[in-house]
Amino acid sequence: MEMEEKNNDECCSQKNNSKKIKNLISLSILLGGLFIGSLFVDVAQLIKGSGFSQRMLDKSDVFNSNGKTWVAFDEPIIKVQVLTDDACEKCNPEEAVVGLKREFPTMLTQKIDINSDEGKDFQKKFEIKTIPAFVFSNEVEKTIIFSQAKAAFTKVENSYVLSSTAVGLPVGKYIETPSVSDNDINIGSRDAKVKVIEFSDFQCPYCRKSHEEVVSKILKEYGDKVLYVFKPFPLENIHPQSRNAVLAAECANEQGKFGQYSDKLFTTQDAWGKVSGTVSFKSYAKQIGINGAQFDQCLDSKKFDDRINASIEEARNFGISGTPALFINDQVVSGLPKYDDVKKIIDEQLSK
Repeated sequence: MEMEEKNNDECCSQKNNSKKIKNLISLSILLGGLFIGSLFVDVAQLIKGSGFSQRMLDKSDVFNSNGKTWVAFDEPIIKVQVLTDDACEKCNPEEAVVGLKREFPTMLTQKIDINSDEGKDFQKKFEIKTIPAFVFSNEVEKTIIFSQAKAAFTKVENSYVLSSTAVGLPVGKYIETPSVSDNDINIGSRDAKVKVIEFSDFQCPYCRKSHEEVVSKILKEYGDKVLYVFKPFPLENIHPQSRNAVLAAECANEQGKFGQYSDKLFTTQDAWGKVSGTVSFKSYAKQIGINGAQFDQCLDSKKFDDRINASIEEARNFGISGTPALFINDQVVSGLPKYDDVKKIIDEQLSK
């Protein structure tokens, strides 16, 4: 009985050993196959010059292949839709894309032409006012720089629209221009072929130069051939009296005296810019024959404060961050313009 049990144990042991050997052989074949397969992939990729094996990726974050240097990033792929106009030379986004890729190296771009049906729907959906325009997929949230530059993005559904002007990218073309309403301060004919819209700040030295050297000359030379529209954009963070000045100008406009009062504000800019309060503005109103009681009540109540806030918001929606900013129909001149340059644009627009 003991012998029989012993033989049975030996038999079972032999079977187990045989099974282990078979398993080891199978495992060896499998591992060998994987190694040879991996080696084959590496060799094939080396010969073809395309693709990378996991072993190559695990070895280094930077390596050369097929004459190029490849870099691995921890950030996700970001899809960026670029709205542009193939017929507009200034709208070419390539230079801007190169700059953006320095900050977002994993971005993939898709161009959309504004003149296509897709482009028109795209512009409407994202309320695009300038091109080229850049709309990022929501993966941009996972990038390191997004937390630092979040203020330059506006979220629309699951995408982010980049404010080009906020990050210093040049505007190629405005596809929408500021509105002109009955509430806006304007001089000239509403039916004029050319509309000159200026975002300005009475305490800004460059705006004073623009008023003296450009705007005044435009009004004198062209008369009712153009409509001049003044849009207030007081930069209160650097010009503390700028809002009081434009509130006063709005009150003067209410009495039909904007032209005279704006001239007065610009010529006395250095004086009232050094004091606080509204005494100076009330004094100027009386000097040019404005009804003092009506003017004072208007200014003290800040009657046109909401209108000024709406103008500031409009300027920001168009990506304007400084003054003066001059729209001549759909052409834009930022910074201190030269009269000859402005005149050339106006003449071109009148000849159309």
